[in-house]
Amino acid sequence: MGGEQLAELQKMGFDPAMIQRAMQQLQGAMASAGEGGISWDAATTQALHIANKDGAGITAADRSAADDAFTLAALWLGEATTISDLPGPGVTMTRGGWVEATLPVWQELAEPVATSIADAFTTALQEQSPPEMQQMIAGAGRVMRTIGGSLFAAQLGTVVGNLSTEVVSGGDVGIPLLPDGQAAVVPQNYAQLAKDLEIPDDQFALYIATRELAHARLFRHARWLRLHVLSQVSDFARGVRVDTGALEELAGRFDPQHPEELREALESGALLPERSESQQAALARLETTLATIEGWVDVVTAQATTRLPAADRIAETVRRRRAVGGPAEQALGTLVGLELRPRRIREAASMWRAITDAVGVDARDELWDSPDLVPTAADIDDPSALIARLEAHARGEEPAQDEFDDALARLLSGEDIGGAPSDGPADEDGPDTNSSDTEGPDTDGPDERPV
Repeated sequence: MGGEQLAELQKMGFDPAMIQRAMQQLQGAMASAGEGGISWDAATTQALHIANKDGAGITAADRSAADDAFTLAALWLGEATTISDLPGPGVTMTRGGWVEATLPVWQELAEPVATSIADAFTTALQEQSPPEMQQMIAGAGRVMRTIGGSLFAAQLGTVVGNLSTEVVSGGDVGIPLLPDGQAAVVPQNYAQLAKDLEIPDDQFALYIATRELAHARLFRHARWLRLHVLSQVSDFARGVRVDTGALEELAGRFDPQHPEELREALESGALLPERSESQQAALARLETTLATIEGWVDVVTAQATTRLPAADRIAETVRRRRAVGGPAEQALGTLVGLELRPRRIREAASMWRAITDAVGVDARDELWDSPDLVPTAADIDDPSALIARLEAHARGEEPAQDEFDDALARLLSGEDIGGAPSDGPADEDGPDTNSSDTEGPDTDGPDERPV
């Protein structure tokens, strides 16, 4: 910033030294910002600071116990599902390791929201600036965008860092944060949870390992599932729009040296208006998908851990944690407007149990072979029709056709939708002999036969 511009600011009542310091801070943020003007390094730094602040790591005993749990869990799952084992063993992670492994996915999912907030902040701040400053800030769009984006990234880092102190495994949040085929547990977190519940550590570790392996096996088997879930989350995030009225009011009094007010607005969710209809629809689809996944994992884990004395108590604890969510998960919902707590896990689990009782494990697990086979929200409501089709297939019977099947059969056989046979296009030099009107046009009105 040149001397003339600083002099102008001084005439307007601004402290030039304060402006210079603010610009230096912004330049530092820009230096670490990515192409989109958002410094994700801030998210990583903040998340790791929170994850590693207690200095605790994984002891040799923790690692050995987790390895033993994964080994036995894999054997038990072999009796509960036909979906094959993972190519490699499950691993133990520190909280910091969980952050480093999952943060790229969090960034990918949050980037549409961060971009929306950063763009809106840039526009609002420029519109709120007095006329005397318009020329000076005309070329500072990227600087302004960096403020909002970097603050959002830091808040995301706080949320992910706090999540690392709550999660017990890679699939604990529900969405696929780890690469397909990888299973992981976080002994630092489930050891404390087991202590609070007065459940032996080895039983709790074995249950968590079984559940994590079931989750990881499913995503590795259904190769399409990871992209399906993440696409639904992205569909929701891309629909996020900022409350421009609240942001313009905030921008009018924003002080770059004291961004606490903007940070508080991000934390409280005040900048995100109520969900649109498209977002509500996207959220409903995501909730159904997550409930279907979690319900299957619940049923398979229950079948695999029947020998575990405390299995029922641990299962109920896991269900309650997933239904309510921890403080960090709630903070994530506030930050990006997205709640990852499917409300219909119990109903989905009941559906999977009914399917298992009716047609067995093999037919149940084959439903994950294709997205077209996976149960729908209607099947969760009432699985009887789905079970009837599966039972008929098991007997070698053709499934009963519905109206769509009948229409498709007529189309493939050369009939039109009305049911009349179609011998090809009408003769261009004469009347259409396939028409029901073979005695001439209707004298009471225009001839409405197709051409």
